[in-house]
Amino acid sequence: MADKKMVEEITSMDVDFAQWYTDVVKKAELIDYTSVKGCMVIKPAGYAIWELIQKQLDARFKETGVENVYLPMFIPESLLQKEKDHVEGFAPEVAWVTHGGLQPLQERLCVRPTSETLFCDFYKNDIHSYRDLPKVYNQWCSVVRWEKETRPFLRSREFLWQEGHTAHATAEEAEQRTIQMLDVYADFCEEVLAIPVIKGQKTEKEKFAGAVATYTIEALMHDGKALQSGTSHNFGDGFAKAFGIQFADKDNTLKYVHQTSWGMTTRLIGAIIMVHGDNEGLVLPPKVAPIQVCVIPIQQKKEGVLEKARELTERLKKVCRVKLDDTDKSPGWKFADAEMRGYPIRVEIGPKDMEAGRCVLCRRDTREKTEVSLEELESRVEELLDAIQREMLERARKHRDLHTYTASSMDEFVKIFHERSGFVKAMWCGEQSCEDEIKEKLSVTSRCMPFEQEHIADTCVCCGKPAKKMVYWGKAY
Repeated sequence: MADKKMVEEITSMDVDFAQWYTDVVKKAELIDYTSVKGCMVIKPAGYAIWELIQKQLDARFKETGVENVYLPMFIPESLLQKEKDHVEGFAPEVAWVTHGGLQPLQERLCVRPTSETLFCDFYKNDIHSYRDLPKVYNQWCSVVRWEKETRPFLRSREFLWQEGHTAHATAEEAEQRTIQMLDVYADFCEEVLAIPVIKGQKTEKEKFAGAVATYTIEALMHDGKALQSGTSHNFGDGFAKAFGIQFADKDNTLKYVHQTSWGMTTRLIGAIIMVHGDNEGLVLPPKVAPIQVCVIPIQQKKEGVLEKARELTERLKKVCRVKLDDTDKSPGWKFADAEMRGYPIRVEIGPKDMEAGRCVLCRRDTREKTEVSLEELESRVEELLDAIQREMLERARKHRDLHTYTASSMDEFVKIFHERSGFVKAMWCGEQSCEDEIKEKLSVTSRCMPFEQEHIADTCVCCGKPAKKMVYWGKAY
């Protein structure tokens, strides 16, 4: 009964997806709640996933010439006010510091919700000539946004992220970098997180405050809701003009720089949970699994079993991240625990296996078991980890495609969102009034205008005027 009860503690995703999600992040010990409302403790199991994301994303950034820096977490109010659209976009979410010790501050400081204004202030003193360009900087830090509704990883008042901020001599270079970083994000999601994404541009209504254009990658969760998983913004020279960031060009004239910014956050951990998880708990793609293999001895009190399990663990350390579960719990309990924590492979070894010179490998994603000779253990584990990584992406892509619909009329559009969940591709006239109407009627937002455009109909799904763009629509986190 004890083995069964452990799994029963996770609410079924079909009964209540939100509760299932909360159960998984708590039971798998990824987070804990704190006495600071809306903020979470990221526990070792959760932080280890973030470290793997950070390490692999950072390496990809550096391949494109990115350098890491660190700027202050406080922004003087006067600095934040310099770019009008930007400050309006963030005003409702800003946390303010009003006192230093017991003394009131002469000027309020905001705790950074994002760092455009600080980078601009820094760049205006650091950039003088075309020889100083481009500046391709990134920082790993935390930011604070005073969200009303919070949810572990998906939306918390303080969260971890990276924010890239670049400055270029020309508009072309800035646009090129904006798209380049979006491509880095999309490849990372697919190759490392096994999450397929749609690449596209945000509408005017949904773009970043102060940007000329915002590009996004959108992923579909298991429950059919969309999750914005990374964004890249082209600022043109708007911020440069507001902050006076000029450089002497080759022709000796003063010009304004063109800037970009781009970010990914700890909400990616939420995406991993909601794309791959099941009713037994987490299912982690091998490339971001802090523990890729868990070795479980069967009848470990019998002579030689524990020693053999330890020996296999030592051997596997050379090819993967491995853990031995030598606690005194029953094997059934250990299996359920390993499944809930999402370890990609379980290795079972007992007296009968030892006699036969083999062990059993069990995949977390498909539950498939295979017997493997002990001599071949390392190579078979490596092969299996590769196969799991590849097949998890294929399954997620198949799920997304099965839950992507097209609508050529408002009736069809409404019917799909009432009866199903997922992405809906439909034409749009380009008017914000239609976006507003769709949001009001159906709680649906434009997710992106995909780079790969399709012609579904001649007219806008909402107003019937001539269509300008095909848009992915969805309900979002």
